[in-house]
Amino acid sequence: MLRAMRRGAGGRRTGREDRGAAALEFALILPILVMLVFGVISFGYMLSFRQALSQAAAEGGRAAAVRPAGTANADRVTAARAAVNDALSAYGVACTSGGALTHSGGPSGNCTIVISACSSGPAGAQCAKVTLAYPYRDNSLIPGLGINALLPVNLDYSAEVRVS
Repeated sequence: MLRAMRRGAGGRRTGREDRGAAALEFALILPILVMLVFGVISFGYMLSFRQALSQAAAEGGRAAAVRPAGTANADRVTAARAAVNDALSAYGVACTSGGALTHSGGPSGNCTIVISACSSGPAGAQCAKVTLAYPYRDNSLIPGLGINALLPVNLDYSAEVRVS
């Protein structure tokens, strides 16, 4: 009779025999779930940084363009670099005067800001060209746990804004 009471509907056992199965199934699925969660986080952070790079290039160009007429090109470049650094400061990335993007003090990409003839538009017009290139796969901002292989190799953005 005791044996009959241990069986649930349909004669299925419901006692201690089933406890280990749930723990084993959870242990098998947990690594996959953790990788999936960290993959979503890594991809989301990369997309956020990608948007910040795009915005930084545009802000750098805008900062150079809004300087008053007659401003020296070196001052325009300095203003553009300051705007780029401001846009990327939340990620610990900076544009140096030597043309490098740095992350946590180490070189990790290129930052080029030049004032030259525009590639399109009226003849003789000057443009500020801001180009940011960041090798993301080699310099990921967060540990990838093997997920970095699925992320882009490089993030490259440029903006060209007429300054005169």
